Amino acid sequence: MPGGLIPIDQWEFPELSVRRSVKDAVRHISVQLRGGVSRNEQPFQSLDDLPELSESDRNAVAPDPDFSALAATLADLLWRQKNDVPNPRNVSFLVAPPFSGVREALVRWSWLDLDTDTDASAGWVITPPKNLLMSDADAIEWWNEQDLSRPWVIPELADFWLRHMQGLALVRELFRRIAADTAGQGVVGCSSWCWQFWASYAPDLPAAPCTPAPLSASYLGHWLEYLSGDNDEEPVVARMADDGLYVLPTRDKLNGKKIKHSGFLSELAAASRGNHGVALALWRSAIRAEPEEGNDESEDDSSAEKSPSSCCWVVPLDKLSLPAMPKSRDRALGLVLHALLLHDGLDEDSLFLVVGISKHDLTHAVALLQRADIIRYSDAGNRWHVTDLGYPDIRRHLQSWGFPVDGF
Repeated sequence: MPGGLIPIDQWEFPELSVRRSVKDAVRHISVQLRGGVSRNEQPFQSLDDLPELSESDRNAVAPDPDFSALAATLADLLWRQKNDVPNPRNVSFLVAPPFSGVREALVRWSWLDLDTDTDASAGWVITPPKNLLMSDADAIEWWNEQDLSRPWVIPELADFWLRHMQGLALVRELFRRIAADTAGQGVVGCSSWCWQFWASYAPDLPAAPCTPAPLSASYLGHWLEYLSGDNDEEPVVARMADDGLYVLPTRDKLNGKKIKHSGFLSELAAASRGNHGVALALWRSAIRAEPEEGNDESEDDSSAEKSPSSCCWVVPLDKLSLPAMPKSRDRALGLVLHALLLHDGLDEDSLFLVVGISKHDLTHAVALLQRADIIRYSDAGNRWHVTDLGYPDIRRHLQSWGFPVDGF
């Protein structure tokens, strides 16, 4: 996890450097004017010439993170933080924007006694009840039935409530127990949108949440190399399709020759707002294979010796066909999207319950958003979710429409 965990109030947007942008523009012009370059150094005249990577090659270059390894890293980081703080709280909060991988990691959480590196008393994952609509008395009874005497983890707090008059009781009772220090030892994962709501609802909650550090250009490059299993012998090589500059490897030399780098990673960090999952989704959309007709180069051409899984081309972000919000003034679109982000996904009945619009309007809005690839339906959980590639545009639109947005 590049950058580790930081206090939530230290999170900063990874700005795109103006100086770097100008420098890259000048470098781009110099590459275009350069004469006598080999075909291996030339950009492609048409991005249409670049075929999609096969699924296996894409997974080799940009695989999913190992969420079990991430869980172990989070456990280690939280343990170190507790040791560095006098009178640490028993319940730790991990707040992160959607697609950061925190939920997936906490599902795989394993409680360890890190002092002895042996299994501690068995911890457990707390799952929500099927019916989230309950009275305060029902919520107290439900929490009384949970064994909080042993370490516990909640992968996603958004699963425990609904934005409804009767849908807040479970989280309210949990927060009351945390404030009274009767909730035992636990870890709560919470999406940034869910946290935005509850931090406003219960501003005096005694919690000091932490969050994964945003991916800067440097962090992003090293993280992408780590995911691909990069090593000194055979690094993943990725170059811009428009000017031939290098994106990966991040090192200054390749095969003994100095290489010039593109500003793509800075742009990717800014476009994804430093979000791990969104950055990875954009990266997967941008990488391309080399056309087959390019394989007839001489045998001593170093690029011809590389397999598709270790060499690829990168399409500029502004050339990608990404999901875009439907051109509609219907406020129902914003209500649906905001509800899905607050609750990290909802089934159809719960979505209808929290948005407060007619079935007809809801069905129309959902269909419109699904056709635009802004939301998707998960058969596994029978829930609607926003898409990772659509998320940046979704957040911009919700903010412009006046909806309360997260701080990430």
